Amino acid sequence: MGFLKYVIAGIIYVTLLSLSYGQNTDKLIMVIDPGHGGIDTGAVGVNGVFEKDIVLSIAKKIDSLNANLFDDRFEIYLTRYRDTLISLSDRSELAKKLNADIFISIHCNKAINRTASGTEVFIHPKSELQAEESAYLGFTIQKGLANVLGIKNRDVKFGNFQVLRDNHNSSAVILLELGFLSQTDEAIYLSQEESQNAIALVILQSIVKTLLL
Repeated sequence: MGFLKYVIAGIIYVTLLSLSYGQNTDKLIMVIDPGHGGIDTGAVGVNGVFEKDIVLSIAKKIDSLNANLFDDRFEIYLTRYRDTLISLSDRSELAKKLNADIFISIHCNKAINRTASGTEVFIHPKSELQAEESAYLGFTIQKGLANVLGIKNRDVKFGNFQVLRDNHNSSAVILLELGFLSQTDEAIYLSQEESQNAIALVILQSIVKTLLL
């Protein structure tokens, strides 16, 4: 299966979204937070790849696909666009200042057990509404990654992370762990550009799906 499959799927989702929204020009505001950066490499893969580089690449691809395939349906901001270290408080503060609807912090995992694999989503809800919307968004993204790309789903969990704790305003706030860099197959997969494009597209498709249902 080539990347064309994901492009075609994306076009179908965009068409459905346009029909659903009609003439509504209001854009949903998303903040995509590529974790780590600068001197903070994050996890280091068994193949030597840095978490900070993978998540920045995927975040940029989400932004690019939104512009080129989704006709700028979403207003997307990244907490960092380069290999720089941004404080955790500044990441949440950006979402607050923008009054973002969705905040997604993207990471890769690592474990002592080198057979551990799959995606995890963490939430730290501040209200019943945020709990419902965050859990549903996380579940939908994980389901998409599992069904379309075959990535194991390790469920939605509670996580006491600062970028989640400090984010009071956004309707949906999640921290997404895309896979384990300590697991050889996932480290190789996450390092490949085609895989990153597919992951970025599935994330966007999943967000669209949450809006349509």
